[in-house]
Amino acid sequence: MGFLNLGLHVQIFVTSMILILMAAFCVADTDPVDVAAINSLYVAMNSPPLQGWKPVGGDPCLELWQGVDCVFTNITAIIYNSVDRRLGGLNLGGELGSNLDFPSIIDIDLSNNHIGGAISFTLPPTLRTLSLSGNKLNGSIPDALSLLTQLSNLDLANNNLTGQLPSSMGSLSSLTTLLLQNNQLVGTLFVLQGLPLQDLNIENNLFSGPIPPNLLSIPNFSKNGNPFNTTIIPSPPVAAAPSPVAIGRSPEESPWHVAYSPADFTASMPGKVKKSFLAEHVIWIAGAGLLLFIALGICLLMVWCCKRKPKNKNPQKLDVEAFPKTLHKPTCDATVFETTNQDGKAEKTYRLNEVPNRRTNSIPKVPDQKEVYVNKVSATSEYNNVSKPSLLQPPPHSLLSIPGEKVIVNPAATTKATERQVMTSSVKIYTVASLQQYTNSFSQENRIGEGTLGSVYRAELPDGKMLAVKKLDATTFKDQNDEPFLQLVSSISKIKHANIAKLVGYCAEYNQRLLIYEYCNNGTLHDALQGDDEHCIKFPWNARIKVALGAARALEYLHENFRPPIVHRNFRSANVLLNEKFEVRVSDCGLDHLLSSGTAGQLSGRLLTAYGYSAPEFESGSYTQQSDVFSFGVVMLELLTGRKSYDRSRPRAEQFLVRWAIPQLHDIDALSKMVDPRLNGSYSMKSLSRFADIVSSCIQREPEFRPAMSEIVQDLLLTM
Repeated sequence: MGFLNLGLHVQIFVTSMILILMAAFCVADTDPVDVAAINSLYVAMNSPPLQGWKPVGGDPCLELWQGVDCVFTNITAIIYNSVDRRLGGLNLGGELGSNLDFPSIIDIDLSNNHIGGAISFTLPPTLRTLSLSGNKLNGSIPDALSLLTQLSNLDLANNNLTGQLPSSMGSLSSLTTLLLQNNQLVGTLFVLQGLPLQDLNIENNLFSGPIPPNLLSIPNFSKNGNPFNTTIIPSPPVAAAPSPVAIGRSPEESPWHVAYSPADFTASMPGKVKKSFLAEHVIWIAGAGLLLFIALGICLLMVWCCKRKPKNKNPQKLDVEAFPKTLHKPTCDATVFETTNQDGKAEKTYRLNEVPNRRTNSIPKVPDQKEVYVNKVSATSEYNNVSKPSLLQPPPHSLLSIPGEKVIVNPAATTKATERQVMTSSVKIYTVASLQQYTNSFSQENRIGEGTLGSVYRAELPDGKMLAVKKLDATTFKDQNDEPFLQLVSSISKIKHANIAKLVGYCAEYNQRLLIYEYCNNGTLHDALQGDDEHCIKFPWNARIKVALGAARALEYLHENFRPPIVHRNFRSANVLLNEKFEVRVSDCGLDHLLSSGTAGQLSGRLLTAYGYSAPEFESGSYTQQSDVFSFGVVMLELLTGRKSYDRSRPRAEQFLVRWAIPQLHDIDALSKMVDPRLNGSYSMKSLSRFADIVSSCIQREPEFRPAMSEIVQDLLLTM
């Protein structure tokens, strides 16, 4: 009996241990980063009725959320293809949002839905398959593709994508399938020529130029429906020198086709004919030698005379547009070559050396291509930014108006500014005359703001579209050379995020430097909070949290996702713009180099300090990403209290918002009293308390105790 009881106890113990181990392995605590990312995606898609999905929290792997696959505690796939009806055939809408930071996901298939907006710039670097076809996506393909080194299948077909293929696509060394048909993509295909593609479909787009030869060897290549043309023509192959075998051909072959010089010609003739030829032409040969000697003497005399002439130390550059009549004649900056084309007709070729034409520079050149037929550029090309003539500017004349002329750009003479202008071809080039027209000569009534670096004006295009024109102060760029400004434009054009104001163009003429951005018709966050009561009543608590979240995601992108990282240096509520949907667009991003030194930097520092946005370490001249976090905390305080960051009209102890708020953030009674009274108590105390905790962590005196922006984003998601 004792042995039986002992065996029974052992069996019970073993069974209990097995159950405990099974329970331990069955509990799947999904990675919090995955949870935050899928919560954000759910909210961005307008919270569709997907089984298990939640806007905050949850456990996708344990709860088996609809369409979600996991391995252990990580989400590895999200598949909702309405055609396959794996998830019930529900057509998803909304957008992808700006947070797709899944740490281990390898497959995203959201094809054949109704998802709009732009493709996220925070694509997971672990992706191997990305299928977004059959949606309503717009905008351009993001440069963030360069991070997807494991991506092998990319399907973006049947959307409304525009723009060129990003240069970063050339780094997708694992890409074998690329489907881009039925979009509105433009430009050339040279960025794809080094990829190991086996399946490429680019049908029904707006691609132009020649097709790289190695793309034609792709097994499955569909290219119909594109306006491939000769806007960019590859250089003709250099004629190979005649081989000795060709010169010594048999008598049956005609020697006339292989004679390239008198020596070769006579070498291929019989002996008697050769002697007769020399005897009859000896006089001509002697005369030609004499003329050659005289010509050589004249050239030496001219060189000697030129050396004696004094050099002009300040030569003026020839403005091609100011002298249109000289375009058909050779100038000191153009060399004319007489060549013969394939039809045997004479043809003039101009080689430009010193004076690059502004209009032709805006046409992107394919690598290793030297010749362009500029007269065949389509008027609808996105690079054709020549504005209509105006009284403020002479009618533009460029090589575009020369029919049948071939322009060969000398690579050795191409200036750095020209190369930079080609790099910034993704944004539109505006003229001063056109911007004066759109802003009513930069009138006071169109002035919508005064920034640290200059004034901002409202511009209305002829089609009714609105833009914001930032006119940089003359002191911002002391150097008259455009190179620093074009470098700035090139760097800003790479900043692409849903919550950052988009750069759409620039102008660099007559020593004027202007940046053109998308227009946000609801003004700034500062105006929204400090406006009249009716405006602020429409700004409820949840909307304020979304504004804080959008601004946090913008700074997170600048600090942690963009390479190289960017410090904003001027973050305040006046630089948080709101569009018609009250979505955030942070302005002045990428201008940190202008704000780090010189007059603009001193002014920026004084403004941040005077208005209560500067972190304590800024007094010692130090400004880092954590300083941006402090300024962000001040903006959150403005959202919480409805007060200004600095208000001289208040009692002295309440003028600086941070000093007044710090002692009250952890007192629940005091916190309730400091909330913006215009909210009328329409908020939960739990959300309010979490919001105050985030503010408190951001405005810590010591920078190392402030959280990273990615942590702030996750904490803000929990306050909603």
